[in-house]
Amino acid sequence: MKKSLITLFAMAAMSASALAADIKPALVYGTGGKFDKSFNEAAFHGAEKFEKETGIKFRDFEPTSDTQGEQAIRNFASKGFSPIVAVSFAWSSAMEKVSAEFPDTKFVIVDSVVDKPNVRSVVFKEEEGSYLVGLLAGMASKTGKVGFVGGMDIPLIRKFECGYEQGARAANPKIEVFQNMVGTTGAAWNDPVRGGELAKNQIDQGSDVIYAAAGASGMGVLQTAADSKKFSIGVDSNQNHLHPGSVLTSMVKRVDLAVYNAYADAKGGKFTAGVQTLGVKDDGVMAAIDDNNKALITPEMKKAIDKAKADMIAGTLKVHDYMADNSCPK
Repeated sequence: MKKSLITLFAMAAMSASALAADIKPALVYGTGGKFDKSFNEAAFHGAEKFEKETGIKFRDFEPTSDTQGEQAIRNFASKGFSPIVAVSFAWSSAMEKVSAEFPDTKFVIVDSVVDKPNVRSVVFKEEEGSYLVGLLAGMASKTGKVGFVGGMDIPLIRKFECGYEQGARAANPKIEVFQNMVGTTGAAWNDPVRGGELAKNQIDQGSDVIYAAAGASGMGVLQTAADSKKFSIGVDSNQNHLHPGSVLTSMVKRVDLAVYNAYADAKGGKFTAGVQTLGVKDDGVMAAIDDNNKALITPEMKKAIDKAKADMIAGTLKVHDYMADNSCPK
């Protein structure tokens, strides 16, 4: 009897490890680099959390050019990795191709929609989170002029800017909003010098709060604002700690949650394909308030964003999505 029990436990342990072995997570970043302190790093933290909790290691790859994404996704798929998460709209066509070649592999793309039976597409309501930080910018500005520095000039980044502008105008209908983009290629995500130059130009025009939605290029924006004793707003990851007292807030976009959930769902046999949309209601986007910036947020500002959040959840406040019609209301 004792021997039978030992055998039974051994078989259970073997089957548990076999189940774990079926999950081979992989992660392909955007071209801004793994440790961009923003979008890619948020994805890394989601995968890292999953690994720490489960002991299941993940493999990752940092593409340095737009062509390397497809190679990395296909390489992981050919080696039996699943699910494979690719974070960036830039890998949309690559995901279309590779997911069709490996129909039994689970794929996830963040920031784009790929309509395949084995692909989960995770998108965010960036306009909602950007509205909240825009509201804070408009209330914090003493000059009535605020700025926005985007990374690559694409509709997705225009979506950030448009939400920000709507929030700023809700706080001050007469506010002036400056906007610039770092560039038109993938290199725009990793050029902090150019980001800093654009921020300096906006500050010279009177802007005293600048929102950076530019990946690693945003580091130059935050640094320039701090050096000029102006406010900045971080993006994707909570960047309040980078320049305490200068970063007014950060528009946190839970890319980490998208990655973690993909792996956890696959491990638990609950993985589903299709589109997942995360907004304020789902805690998918938010304006970060912590020990690094709480002294900058007045009770009136906190009350204003709490009301805006409640109104978004209730459906009484609808923030225009630039990508719905490629326009931003003035």
